Amino acid sequence: MTLHAQIDEFLDEGPFAVVGASKHRHKYGNMVLRAYLQNGLAVWPINPNAESVEGIPCVARLSELEGEVRAVSVITPPEITRTVLDEAMGLGIRQFWLQPGAEHLGAIDDARRQGANVIAGGPCLLVVLGFREGS
Repeated sequence: MTLHAQIDEFLDEGPFAVVGASKHRHKYGNMVLRAYLQNGLAVWPINPNAESVEGIPCVARLSELEGEVRAVSVITPPEITRTVLDEAMGLGIRQFWLQPGAEHLGAIDDARRQGANVIAGGPCLLVVLGFREGS
């Protein structure tokens, strides 16, 4: 599958979650969440250290969400990314976009072997969605 096809498949699969969502607007975990919001997409923030991000209630892990999520953006250190992908795969989620720096090669390989669409190693969701600072 081409990268363009992977991106289209991912974006067609919402609602979305941002694991590593941040309260701090200068951090990528916050900007990715706002990019979804700027595009009118349903999104949930995941952060064990925040009650809410951008006014949206936050939970500590994907399994605590009450709403449906079918695609996940991951902005975490690589060792946490493995745990996130394992949990998500166990929940039946098969769409992942790992922001640059979040990649864990073993977790990526495992997820792909199980049929997941994993975008990693380059493209940034902020560019694809046309993120605008200040919104």
